[in-house]
Amino acid sequence: MIVDSIVVGALQVNCYFLGCEETREAVVIDPGDQANDVLRVLTKHQWRLTQIVNTHAHFDHIMGVRDLKAATGMPFYLHQADLPYVADMRQRVMLWLGFDPGEPPTVDGFLIPGTTVTWGRQTLEMRWTPGHSPGSITFVDHAGRRAFVGDALFAGSIGRTDLPGGNHRQLLDGIRQQIFTLPDDYAVLPGHGPATTVGREKRTNPFFSDLADDSGAD
Repeated sequence: MIVDSIVVGALQVNCYFLGCEETREAVVIDPGDQANDVLRVLTKHQWRLTQIVNTHAHFDHIMGVRDLKAATGMPFYLHQADLPYVADMRQRVMLWLGFDPGEPPTVDGFLIPGTTVTWGRQTLEMRWTPGHSPGSITFVDHAGRRAFVGDALFAGSIGRTDLPGGNHRQLLDGIRQQIFTLPDDYAVLPGHGPATTVGREKRTNPFFSDLADDSGAD
């Protein structure tokens, strides 16, 4: 798998591109804005987009989906529990950013934790990590030893839980059960900010100080 990324939108979302080197097929995770820039990355690698998948549906992660769908004709998938955020996108953008982004994207199907996203010769495992939003999903690339965690976990922090649908205890439990059960050397690629590792967060993240003595090497 070839992985690329760009930072998009006013809230600086990490948009990830996952390409199959053999087939040139690709998926995009969290195209939060700047659909033209997303298309340029796909063109640079000569990748053919097969699907758009989202870790969750807060407005800063989905604003580029509609235009990307229009340009490529490819479907958009997320967890069903986050549908209310898609419906609410327009109002939230006007409230937070002060402009009208137009109609929200159409959702073509739902991601089911415990199953996989597949394209080309590549596979991602989907793990449910709610708490930042009810339908937050972590995508795990076991072959590449990395996890795309959305806004569940950050380097030295965790996602907000004070927004509608947030649940602090549920988020902590989900991180412990679904992310921290991965090997310590797995890279953690968040929705904002720099990458980290499972081991580093188990040792140093202040929200999980009880794990520090038990964590292994980075």
